Amino acid sequence: MKKLLLLAMVLIASVNFSYHSKEKVEEEKKPNFLFVIADDQSPFDLKTYDPNSILETPTINKLAQEGIVFDGARHMGSMNGAVCTPSRHMVMSGRTLWHLPPSAKFQKQTDPHPIDEQTIGAVFNRAGYKTMRTCKKGNSYPGANKQFSVVHDATKRGPTAESGSAWHAEQVLDYFEERKSTEETDPFLIYLGFSHPHDPRNGTPELLEKYGSTNHKDKEALPSANPKQPPLQDNYLSAHPFHHGHRNLRDEVNVSGVWRNRDEQTVRNELGREYACSENIDIQLARVLKKLEELGELDNTYIIYTADHGMSIGRHGLMGKQNLYEHTWRVPFIIKGPGLEAGKRVDGNIYLLDVLPTLCDLAGIEIPETVEGESFVPVLKGDKEVIRDVMYGVYAGGSKPGMRTVKKGDWKLIKYDVLDGTVRETQLFNLAENPNEYLPEHNRTNKMETDLAENPKYAEKLKEMESLLKEQMIAHEDPYTLWNQK
Repeated sequence: MKKLLLLAMVLIASVNFSYHSKEKVEEEKKPNFLFVIADDQSPFDLKTYDPNSILETPTINKLAQEGIVFDGARHMGSMNGAVCTPSRHMVMSGRTLWHLPPSAKFQKQTDPHPIDEQTIGAVFNRAGYKTMRTCKKGNSYPGANKQFSVVHDATKRGPTAESGSAWHAEQVLDYFEERKSTEETDPFLIYLGFSHPHDPRNGTPELLEKYGSTNHKDKEALPSANPKQPPLQDNYLSAHPFHHGHRNLRDEVNVSGVWRNRDEQTVRNELGREYACSENIDIQLARVLKKLEELGELDNTYIIYTADHGMSIGRHGLMGKQNLYEHTWRVPFIIKGPGLEAGKRVDGNIYLLDVLPTLCDLAGIEIPETVEGESFVPVLKGDKEVIRDVMYGVYAGGSKPGMRTVKKGDWKLIKYDVLDGTVRETQLFNLAENPNEYLPEHNRTNKMETDLAENPKYAEKLKEMESLLKEQMIAHEDPYTLWNQK
């Protein structure tokens, strides 16, 4: 009898130990991360940010419904024409624009730099994560890219599965299969970068047909008009009212299928190509998320969807990403994951350089001392509405000093000091009243739906914003000054 009682006690203790050990393992299980970044995508292409958009992205829409949407996510800017290069440096390093390694400015100066070892791949490798990356080649941050344990990079902007976005998704699916076959249990961080919808926007034939567009090649003729093409954006112009300051900028004069044209047929055709490429990204993302669910990892994975910067495609008479209007300065930013509230929208006032500290925070990893961004976990948890009150932006890729912007509350200032002082312009917008940043050339009847910089009623607000911009330029160690800054 005593032996039976002793045996029972041992079995109970064993079961109890096993239960608590399993419970402890579950408690200590680290979250996974799937970071998805599109190349050249305005938030306003997506229904999540513009309900009138005809672009169909059911996967991204569902992500937004089940996660948190940021209405105030931006990239800080660029000091060269390839805006994606400094943007991706900021994503990887958490550093501000003027404090990036030299490769952000001089794309061929890619010698090893101490910051390389403090970027996303390196930080998460040291924390016991398995890291994997697939993205385009070029206009990126080579020193950070090679820190990932598994790298499959190639630029894929073609119209087929092998030459387009499906290729990037396939690399992730293959990686999942490898983890499954080796019974890998360590948490993962995957950087899934698509090469589209960056031009040339060579969409798949079926999606181009859906949006009524063609991969137009003839410089001497306009693309065919088609009623299925997306309508022109509300802030479309046939020309920007003054020169943007970057002579012979490729994005403005030599995009295949557009070149210097800004007529309705050309712009609508190009929007259709953009939408075709973006919907394909959505389709490929759906494949990846389905596989995550099959592996039982979906509920323990933070999924982040964003872009390196926005795009114009006819808005304000511009075609590229080298400007500081909202359609280009802002980026889409959606995050879903364990413990996050579903269907929530926040301003956030975050930069892409806040991604690294936030991922570290969510993973319980110490944030590197080199990081200058801030974790926006307080916004995710509902403790804060914004991370910062003031947002500062730069484009200095053409003639110097270039463009600068500052935003606080509803007010936004943009200044242009380009072409050796021959173009010096100031714009003042109230984004609550004028979210599309309409200019006088848009001929709006609402007196607030225009540039207010010349309106004496807002002289004090203009002065306040000018002072705020100077403060931000000093705080970020901007190496330039504008013509009217003392």
